[in-house]
Amino acid sequence: MAGIWDQLVDAICRPPRDVYNPAELLGGNSHAFMVGNMEASRIDYELKNNAGQQIMVSHYLPMNAHTRDDKLPVVVYCHCNSGSRRDAEEAVWHLLPCGVGVVALDFTGSGLSDGKWVTLGAREVDDQAVVVHHLRTQGGVSSIALWGRSMGAVTALLYSARDPDIAGMVLDSPFSRLTDLMLEIVVSQRLPIPKVMLKLALKLMRASVKRKAGADISTVAPLDVVGCSLIPAMFGHGREDSFIGMHHSGVG
Repeated sequence: MAGIWDQLVDAICRPPRDVYNPAELLGGNSHAFMVGNMEASRIDYELKNNAGQQIMVSHYLPMNAHTRDDKLPVVVYCHCNSGSRRDAEEAVWHLLPCGVGVVALDFTGSGLSDGKWVTLGAREVDDQAVVVHHLRTQGGVSSIALWGRSMGAVTALLYSARDPDIAGMVLDSPFSRLTDLMLEIVVSQRLPIPKVMLKLALKLMRASVKRKAGADISTVAPLDVVGCSLIPAMFGHGREDSFIGMHHSGVG
């Protein structure tokens, strides 16, 4: 029972980490690559969040793209709980030919960024804010949209309540409330916990995650904040998603 409980807690705050060599990113060591007949490049840089942790970022750009004011729209890709900025490749292939740049980051606790723990949106939203602020202040960007998957989609939703100037969002398989998802996971694992004790089990899990990762899972509730957002959003959800049920995207 203790082993299963530890696995459940780790499923939240320490899923498998995608550790890779930067040479595996699009463009490799040269940072140059082709998208169809279009030349493209990758610019890597590092930012720091409010906790002083390093965030690894890649900015993918079409070469020789001409606009009236030399500014391009950009989409920030937000990866899932066991993902990294490598997951943005699909967005790069689709968006660069349209003259849209793609920015991908490793949230802290993921990929090559600092940090040990994943918090399913609780702290990732602060990393998101750092990246968006950098894009707005460094110039060269006309508008910013978000594309997130699973934890990344949740992070985008949480961030949308802070920033009404986001141009739009693509949201792939978000959950509505983390506490609801945790109850579903406990039930799906068929642990020998009576139904009347499930809420107590959730409180214990909340305490375990807070003790390990320093994050409160009860604050990760996109459904409670999206009512304040007027940002256009497109939702999608995998029919065979075994972690987050489709009903989470249909709530509201």
